[in-house]
Amino acid sequence: MEQQESEVPPLPPRFRFRDLLLGDQSFQNDDRVQVEFYVNENTFKERLKLFFIKNQRSSLRIRVFNFSLKLLTCLLYIIRVATDNPGQGLNFFCVYLFFCFWFAQVIVAIISFLETMLLMYLSYKGNIWEQIFQVSFLLEMINTVPFIITIFWPSIRNIFIPVFLNCWLAKCALENMINDVHRAIQRTNSAMFNQVLILICTLLCLVFTGTCGIQHLERAGKNLSLFNSFYFCIVTFSTVGFGDVTPRIWPSQLLVVIMICVALVVLPLQFEELMYLWMERQKSGGNYSRHRAQTEKHVVLCVSALKIDLLMDFLNEFYAHPRLQDYYVVILCPSEMDLQVRRVLQIPLWSQRVIYLQGSVLKDQDLLRAKMDDAEACFILSSRNEVDRMAADHQTILRAWAVKDFAPNCPLYVQILKPENKFHVKFADHVVCEEEFKYAMLALNCVCPATSTLVTLLVHTSRGREGQQSPEQWQRMYGCCSGNEVYHIRLCDSKFFGEYNGKSFTYASFHAHKKYGVCLIGIKREDNKSILLNPGPRHIMAATDTCYYINITKEENSAFIFNQEERKGRPARGNYDGPSQLPVHSIIASMGTVAMDLQNTSPPDLSGGKLVPPTINGTGGRRPSIAPVQEIADSSSILPCDLLSDQSEDDSVFIDEKGHSPTEYVKGYPPNSPYIGSSPTLCHLLAEKAPFCCLRLDQGCRHNSFEDAKAYGFKNKLIIVSAETAGNGLYNFIVPLRAYYRPRKELNPIVLLLDNPPDNHFLEAICCFPMVYYMAGTIDNLDSLLQCGIIYADNLVVVDKESTMSAEEDYMADAKTIVNVQTMFRLFPSLSIITELTHPSNMRFMQFRAKDCYSLALSKLEKVRQILSNRDKGSNLAFMFRLPFAAGRVFSISMLDTLLYQSFVKDYMILIARLLLGLDTTPGSGYLCAMKVTEEDLWISTYGRLFQKLCSSSAEIPIGIYRTESHIFTTSESQVSVSVDDCEDTKDKGDESRSNDQSDHPLLRKKSMQWARRLSKKSVRWQGASRDSSKDHAQRIAQQRLNLYRRSEREELSELVRNRMRHLGLPTSGYDEQNDHQNTLSYVLINPSPDTRLELNDIPSAGGGDQNRAKRLARILIVLLLCLLDV
Repeated sequence: MEQQESEVPPLPPRFRFRDLLLGDQSFQNDDRVQVEFYVNENTFKERLKLFFIKNQRSSLRIRVFNFSLKLLTCLLYIIRVATDNPGQGLNFFCVYLFFCFWFAQVIVAIISFLETMLLMYLSYKGNIWEQIFQVSFLLEMINTVPFIITIFWPSIRNIFIPVFLNCWLAKCALENMINDVHRAIQRTNSAMFNQVLILICTLLCLVFTGTCGIQHLERAGKNLSLFNSFYFCIVTFSTVGFGDVTPRIWPSQLLVVIMICVALVVLPLQFEELMYLWMERQKSGGNYSRHRAQTEKHVVLCVSALKIDLLMDFLNEFYAHPRLQDYYVVILCPSEMDLQVRRVLQIPLWSQRVIYLQGSVLKDQDLLRAKMDDAEACFILSSRNEVDRMAADHQTILRAWAVKDFAPNCPLYVQILKPENKFHVKFADHVVCEEEFKYAMLALNCVCPATSTLVTLLVHTSRGREGQQSPEQWQRMYGCCSGNEVYHIRLCDSKFFGEYNGKSFTYASFHAHKKYGVCLIGIKREDNKSILLNPGPRHIMAATDTCYYINITKEENSAFIFNQEERKGRPARGNYDGPSQLPVHSIIASMGTVAMDLQNTSPPDLSGGKLVPPTINGTGGRRPSIAPVQEIADSSSILPCDLLSDQSEDDSVFIDEKGHSPTEYVKGYPPNSPYIGSSPTLCHLLAEKAPFCCLRLDQGCRHNSFEDAKAYGFKNKLIIVSAETAGNGLYNFIVPLRAYYRPRKELNPIVLLLDNPPDNHFLEAICCFPMVYYMAGTIDNLDSLLQCGIIYADNLVVVDKESTMSAEEDYMADAKTIVNVQTMFRLFPSLSIITELTHPSNMRFMQFRAKDCYSLALSKLEKVRQILSNRDKGSNLAFMFRLPFAAGRVFSISMLDTLLYQSFVKDYMILIARLLLGLDTTPGSGYLCAMKVTEEDLWISTYGRLFQKLCSSSAEIPIGIYRTESHIFTTSESQVSVSVDDCEDTKDKGDESRSNDQSDHPLLRKKSMQWARRLSKKSVRWQGASRDSSKDHAQRIAQQRLNLYRRSEREELSELVRNRMRHLGLPTSGYDEQNDHQNTLSYVLINPSPDTRLELNDIPSAGGGDQNRAKRLARILIVLLLCLLDV
């Protein structure tokens, strides 16, 4: 075989096709077989057809030459008319023609005649009469044959020949020429251009034909000039009709009638075709100009279905950044633009910057229309309203692949729904997985209140002006703090942090907040791509570090105004302990710049003593001092918040309070991840995996006989999650709650209430986590809620169901969820319910009270904010002052769409959000937790002192406050009420509470009548009041009766719950219907100013006490922290 292969002769080095045609003498002796291929082009006719018709370039040259000949004949006719002498003859059929004109016309006629006959011969297909009776052939014969005849018959050289009709032949030649041009450059989207060209040429031909015809016929009449004839045609076709120039003889008048009739037939057809193409182009959106793409910057938004809410969220957030004002947004969507979107894009604010293109991302032609290769970024959003969310992800994946294949250098921002599909788009620059963020955020809401509100406000662009005109103090504080966002700057370029080069991170964070009011939350080394949140005092700040901080605006937009003492260089006086020396941060927003009034501040004296414990009775001579924050970490004095070394948890065996079987916990990584791409997180795990039968909460097995939550004897309150199916996203709900930095004593049992039983793959993933159970049931079934232990739960998380995300009316997709949550809100008023909605606008229906005037006032404030946001005076979160959203009890995943949009400007936002939510863990980075301020902590007094206390003791960085307070109506409100508890004491007449949402009942029960009699007796004591208070007194009586009916209705509801519990064999001792949080409001304050006071309870003064015993305003204060994680 090797010898045979070696005998095969090699191919010649330069063997070309022309060698077969011309022959190559050097290879004539080779044993080759010469093969000739015969095609039709070998005939003479086919060769001519290839040159004149088929070949694009040669046929284009022929058509250009033909078009030039026709224009030349028209030009010669105009010159002949201009040099014509009317006095030489008035006959219609004879004109004076110079020899040079005649000779030129004859040459052109011969060439045109020969070309026409040749083309007729080449295009002949068996029917000669069809070609003879074509209009173009007849016109050619009329304009060429007479000139050829005059060669042999000189006496008729002055005969009139309508050469101006060649304009119609020029029009046809131009159309064919344009078609050949488009075919040569392979341009397919030229229908609109062709139609406009045809319409213009038709108008020109009509005017030119009418002008020349009327001028020639009027030689026997008024003898109009060529210009007068042109003027007459323009006036006539424009329907003006001045009447100053008119034809006088009947032939010219007949020609006018014929021309008008032709125009009435031809022009409407042309306009109809043009309008049809225009409408089709409007639907498809046309093209994004290549010149604009090369001179201007643009981004492409790819969606499968464009809704008005999605569009407005993107536009408001994208154009909220000043440096993006000159960008264009090109929307590429396969569906036709709906009416609402069309109306919005016609607004001048968006019409000049937003371009809608109808097309598919999978077609390179549509990507070329959007100029994807020149785009600054491409946003690919998933359709979350689809019933089959997996199919929606598959479409998103194909779109991402298509864009990456067409434009590899275009940055990709991809939104994916299911976490198991995330690894398919890991090549994208930024990816946001909806279910990952959703479940992690809902989980942290259970241990860190209002985490969803905190993250939502941080990723939205705002100016902090919202609510400043409100009479409510909490709305003004909450609206101002909502303007805080995350920014970054290099340490060497920063005024905020530049002076802390070489100091510890904790020292820099505290003093930057003390002096400038900014909260330093993280850094990134120059040689490391990982962002570290609160790396602790052991991290020394370097000049090349990138600092990440929370503030109202970024440092580049700030103007610094120093006080007089700093300008003179005087030393700072005092310490940070005195309240009079707290910095006053007056933020003045003007033209996008924040001016900060910097007071006299200086680092505390490092020579002071250690932390002085506060006196219990508060009788000390001065306020207790706080240890200063060290510039450089001292291992002997720093007590990091190391939850791994908690002495109370040294014993790894956990025994419940009833002494049931002990459970051994270990720390490690979950052995079974439900999907590819999940970030490994160190968690509390079981030493041995729990059998699948033990994960069922409501059914006993051979390992245990527990059938309800009460039998387990949990020490901590339950967290119940209601979901439709056990998707892989639920894994991200469990991991943050079982992370190793959570103390074992504080782990809450997790119960998954699922509509459909989970599969073994999901159970295999969760069987390693301690105290995680499931049961089949729904939230609209009271028995299911009671069996899963809702009366022992502290939080109930209601996840939006995929089957209800789509409805005939879009905003009705949340109807079932809202009504079910409202029912649980009435049955279990003390339960904290965290709900996910599909549409954020439906938040106003959560915990709905029809007659609550305070809720109506908030609704009015929301409408006012929508008007202000349209005027570019605030954020686009119109629902931010709704009580459920401010308290973190309602959440919509669409609010996190802005996280992907902000990543275009802040490429670190997704990573910071993942670190905050516990989706990613970085060695040396902190985590988010909460700390409740107790009554013993009131000596700290202010948020700035709390900042110093936490930084100096445990190296924790506070980033916000979650405050819960009892709401008191103002006197300006239209409805005043008194709580039932106040009716038991005659001295509680100055307190007011929230009005109830119940309607009046015609019949009151006996117990209500007894209360009414007591109220009538107490009314005698109020006789000495002024007459102006009589109206208020009547309103109080009516409200008391309403509250009595409210209490009786609750008794009925509680009796219903107890009866069901008895029927199920559950103990009723744990159900308490009196614990009601309806008269409280909660809100989160992000990075409040250092002088914000910490308020828990207004403690009565020492001594005899108040005779009226007025009910105090209760506040529960929870501080959100970035804890140091000592790994």
